[in-house]
Amino acid sequence: MEVKHGLGYQNYEKMMRNHIFYIDKTNFIREWWEYADEVTLITRPRRFGKTLNMSTIECFFSNRYRQRGDLFEGRKVWEEEKLRNLQGTYPVIFLSFAGVKPLYAGRNDDQERLANAQAVKNTVKQLLQDVYTGYQDIMKSEIFTKEDRMSFVSVNDNMSDQTAQVALRRLCGYLERYYGKKVIVLLDEYDTPLQEAWVGHFWEEVLAFFRGFFLNTFKDNSSMERALITGITRVSKESIFSELNHLEVVTTTSDKYATCFGFTQEEVFQALEEEGLSEHKDSVKQWYDGFTFGTHTDIYNPWSIISFIGKRAQYEAYWANTSSNALVSTLIQTADVDAKETVEDLLAGKSFTAPIDEQIVFNQLIGNTNAIWSLLLATGYLKVIGREPSCPGRTEDTRYILTLTNKEVWFLFRNMVKDWFGRYQVPTYYNEFIKALLKDDVRRMNTFMNRVALETFSFFDTGNKPSEKTQPERFYHGFVLGMIVNLSDRYKVSSNRESGYGRYDVMLEPFDKKEKAFIFEFKVLDADDGERTLEDTVANALAQIEEKQYGTALIASGFAPENIRKYGFAFQGQICLIG
Repeated sequence: MEVKHGLGYQNYEKMMRNHIFYIDKTNFIREWWEYADEVTLITRPRRFGKTLNMSTIECFFSNRYRQRGDLFEGRKVWEEEKLRNLQGTYPVIFLSFAGVKPLYAGRNDDQERLANAQAVKNTVKQLLQDVYTGYQDIMKSEIFTKEDRMSFVSVNDNMSDQTAQVALRRLCGYLERYYGKKVIVLLDEYDTPLQEAWVGHFWEEVLAFFRGFFLNTFKDNSSMERALITGITRVSKESIFSELNHLEVVTTTSDKYATCFGFTQEEVFQALEEEGLSEHKDSVKQWYDGFTFGTHTDIYNPWSIISFIGKRAQYEAYWANTSSNALVSTLIQTADVDAKETVEDLLAGKSFTAPIDEQIVFNQLIGNTNAIWSLLLATGYLKVIGREPSCPGRTEDTRYILTLTNKEVWFLFRNMVKDWFGRYQVPTYYNEFIKALLKDDVRRMNTFMNRVALETFSFFDTGNKPSEKTQPERFYHGFVLGMIVNLSDRYKVSSNRESGYGRYDVMLEPFDKKEKAFIFEFKVLDADDGERTLEDTVANALAQIEEKQYGTALIASGFAPENIRKYGFAFQGQICLIG
């Protein structure tokens, strides 16, 4: 029977019914059941099969799929009799927060924060009502009292926050009484509303609601057999999972379930062979490999692989953007200079080291550079390629060696950075600056560079009152990021940061050796160096280029000396002079 490479399927039964391409991950059922943790939280990046695995769990255990063993015949989970005997024997509640979104985006006044908070809570209440509606027939049973039925119907659009917070626990009680068996609870994308709340500035307005919901559902719920929660990030227990001391947390650095989410290299290569695409193995590995879960390397993004096969070997960055990027983007834009230097290094293909704290404490994110790298790791932009050796007696967190995950992620990361400039119209100025640069039109270069400086000073200014010396430093990193994302198809953009403020180098090396190459030196007017005017500073910058022979590398690469342009950038406050 022909297998279809359809995208977007997240329901296991529907995939089987429509003969959709599927790599067998049903061993996850066995692993999860045999580990026997009461409440498990698993974090994985977007598009890694979290929802599909949850649906698979539901189809296997739910009594709504009683006598539907045909869905699993020939799968790994069906090989063991003790597991076959569990199929279709439990009441299962399955809830997803993927669609819990605010009303407004990018707005921050009191009225709209309250409206967003209420919209998020209302959506959760509607989801709870939908779950209750699916079980309304059980209330016809004589085992339930009039009070039970009144409590059941109180879960509606107009329910109070308190009613919503206890709704799932009460439903577990009803289902246990009706079926004579404890309930399995599945909650998918639990952190979507939490990320939206932080980015939308209404975190405090929903914190108590979600804390109460999680506590009542997963803590001391005597009618719950087990629970499985999935999301992208691990929100700290102190923030949202207060008192859930029994929560088993499985993150991207954990070995548990390492091959249950995403495709292994063996699975990908086998799929390529079956589709007659074996010659693409090496390129597919370069584009889509690189994710690491625990100690298991060579994990591939399922969405990208299925898209690649479905489009008959067309290479693209298939990994669609989601709201998780808004959180990462916000943190990087408001981060310090060191973080922006690291972003430059990542786009240049380099690695860096940092401690990773996988617990996200939302009210401590601003100003916490390591939180950025932890989020980029959790969301799949970064991968671990090693660890620094531990020093005897060192008590600080383990430091991981990190880099961008693969070629596809590089494109996505670049586009995310590029979007920052797009929203502030900076690319227009960059384009005009580049045109002037290529024509050796210094006058127009000065005109447009001063406009770029004003934009990037404002956009990347994270200090309350930046000094005249820190402003050019902030500008420099915005400028280099802009150069990287706007010129990376034509130039290799590299920067060599000198020690101290204002002494920076940028080199633009065109891929075509016949084109012009450029060296920029950045300096802040410094009276201690005898500089009285910006012209003096430009002269010193140009002298430094010559004294340190920055053009040597370009000449060695095959560029003619007459095709190397050298410019000094002098700053005084927000004023820039190029010469």
